[in-house]
Amino acid sequence: MQQRLLICTDLDRTLIPNGPQPESPGARRRFAVLAQRPEVTLAYVSGRHRALIEEAIATYRLPVPDFVIGDVGTTIYRVGREHAWQRLENWEEQIAADWAGHSHGDLLLVLKDLPALRMQELSKQNRLKLSYYLPLYQDIDTLAAAIRKRLEAVGVRARLVWSVDDIADIGLLDVLPAMASKRHAIEALMREQGFSLHDTVFCGDSGNDMEVLISPIPSVLVGNSRGDVKRLAQELAAEAGTKDRLYIATDGLMDMNANYSAGMLEGIAHYHPETIAWFSPPPTGEDKPAA
Repeated sequence: MQQRLLICTDLDRTLIPNGPQPESPGARRRFAVLAQRPEVTLAYVSGRHRALIEEAIATYRLPVPDFVIGDVGTTIYRVGREHAWQRLENWEEQIAADWAGHSHGDLLLVLKDLPALRMQELSKQNRLKLSYYLPLYQDIDTLAAAIRKRLEAVGVRARLVWSVDDIADIGLLDVLPAMASKRHAIEALMREQGFSLHDTVFCGDSGNDMEVLISPIPSVLVGNSRGDVKRLAQELAAEAGTKDRLYIATDGLMDMNANYSAGMLEGIAHYHPETIAWFSPPPTGEDKPAA
C-alpha cells in the first residue's frame, strides 16, 4: 500500500516568509515539490480567513492545498481544483453548540465595555470567532478571568487564544467556541480522511499553534520562532509527556537555514526520513512573491 502523509502547516511566518528572518533560497520551491507528490495531502492551518488565504497563495506562489483550516480552527474547507472551497458545515454546527445559541453580535455586547479589548477589523471576524487587539503587556490572567466570568454567566463555553503580532508589536485575542481550535480541527480532518498520528505532521511558529505543538500530533516548530515560544513549547511538552512529538528546527538540512519552509522540511524529514528523497532534486528558479 502506498504511504500517505498529512502535512498540516500554519501560514504566516511558517510557510510564508513574512517575518524579519531570512528565507533559505529554494526552500519554498522544495516544499512545493514535496506538496506535489501523490503521497502527500496538504492542509493549511491559519488564523486567516478565506480571502486572505487565497491572497497569500497567489502572492507567495504557494501550492494549492487539499484542505484549509481557517479562522483559528472555526472553518474547514475542501479546496483542490475540483472542490472549489467547499465548506464543511458539519464542523461548524458541531462547535457552535458551545455558544448555546448566542450569536457573534450577542457576545460582542457581553464583552464590549472591557477597556483592554479593541475589536479587530470586520474582515477578521466570523460567526464563531471574535477577534480583538490588546496591549502587548496586558495582564492576561486578570483579563481572561473577567472574560470567562462574563461568558459563563450567559452559558457560553469558550476558548481564548492569545498570540502576538511581532510585526505590529501588538497582542491578539481570539474568542472561539470551546471545541474550536487548530488541534481539534486537525483531529477532525484526520478522522475524516483516515490519517493516524503516525502519518500526520504539523508545522507552526507561534503561541496560537501551542496546543498542537504540545499535543500527541508530531509537530515542528520552525527556527524563526521567538525564543520564548520555543522555551514554553519545550516546557509544556515535557509536562504533557509529548517531548518526542515536538521537533525544533535548527540549521543543517541541505545547507538550508531553519527558517520558514526550510525548518518545515527539516522537521518533516525528522519524522519521515524517506521524504528527503522526495524533495531532494535541486529546485530551479527563485522563491519570490508574484509580481
